[in-house]
Amino acid sequence: MRICAVDLKANDAIICLMSLTNGLYNLHDCRVKKLSIADATSTEQLRKFQFDFVQLMKDYQIENIVIRERMTKGKFAGGAVSFKLEATIQLSEQLEVSLLSPSKTKEIIKNSHVKMSFEETGLKQFQEQAFMTGFAFLEQR
Repeated sequence: MRICAVDLKANDAIICLMSLTNGLYNLHDCRVKKLSIADATSTEQLRKFQFDFVQLMKDYQIENIVIRERMTKGKFAGGAVSFKLEATIQLSEQLEVSLLSPSKTKEIIKNSHVKMSFEETGLKQFQEQAFMTGFAFLEQR
């Protein structure tokens, strides 16, 4: 199963492509590490973001998208733009999208039989939350 894990922050969709085949976890190279939008009030830019995201998933033959869920209120609430980006991804008819909360991610990783160090992945530091979300999603499958 090939997945794209997404961490939405401000105007960026930070991505990490992963797969689980015969018990082996694989990270896949991608031509972009994040997709951004300059003006979230522009319908045209939101549509372009959606088109670019869907095309990227097609190009890399991604089966599932898992988005790190953000809080809707409180100290750690997500920003309005990140919720717009989430909606554009979720409303893409060609994509199978799931949400995974940070608390559920931590619980799955804590109980995992696989111990993995993020530093050994070779990913950029800003991709850590996307990686952890993707790892937890694959682990629960």
